[in-house]
Amino acid sequence: MDIAGKTVLITGANRGIGRALTEEALKRGAKRVYAGTRQPFTHSDGRVTPVAFDVTDAEQIQAAAATIESLDILVNNAGVALFDDLSDRAVVERHLAVNFFGPYAVTQAFLPLLVQSRGAVVNVLSVVALAPFTAIASYSISKAAAFSLTQSLRTLLARNGVSVHAVLPGPVDTDMTRGLETPKSSTESVAKGIFDGVEQGEPEIFPDPSSAWLAESWRTGAAKALEQKYAAH
Repeated sequence: MDIAGKTVLITGANRGIGRALTEEALKRGAKRVYAGTRQPFTHSDGRVTPVAFDVTDAEQIQAAAATIESLDILVNNAGVALFDDLSDRAVVERHLAVNFFGPYAVTQAFLPLLVQSRGAVVNVLSVVALAPFTAIASYSISKAAAFSLTQSLRTLLARNGVSVHAVLPGPVDTDMTRGLETPKSSTESVAKGIFDGVEQGEPEIFPDPSSAWLAESWRTGAAKALEQKYAAH
């Protein structure tokens, strides 16, 4: 799926990876970019239309969906990441609310438009969906759940011609990783890698050097083979 000429909705579009995805979509000739944010947002490019909603608020999501007439690509990017050790249930629930139930609710709300366009869902996850990083335990759990959601949606929506992509980056230089002492990729390079993967039709997108080394072993591994076996039934 080429980005050129398409209508794209990106949640969490005001900063980090979301802001970089907005700019990359414009560079690739997107017809319209709906920038989903919780806070007021403006952009100098007339192709960008801000849409204010919180991914944890069902009423706001439905109101946003009512304002958009057509959609080709939904990018579920909005997320939260807090350092924790699983000792506080409220922190676990917060991560699940934003990182799992958020993409679920937004996808369901915009699914009729995506079925109509035979479009794509792109869920921005993390390599910790594959193996937890205990310093961000709740985040890891929520991203693992969101990865399973992505795989399930992929099978269920294939019959409607909607493709579903899981983005699995390593550490990215954003506000979320400010306290993490490790090499990080730029948001711009990750955004480019994400849309490269979408345009190439990759089910799992490993958009940066910290994650790219996993790509081949994942695609030829037992877990992927099992997913494909179950999807065939």
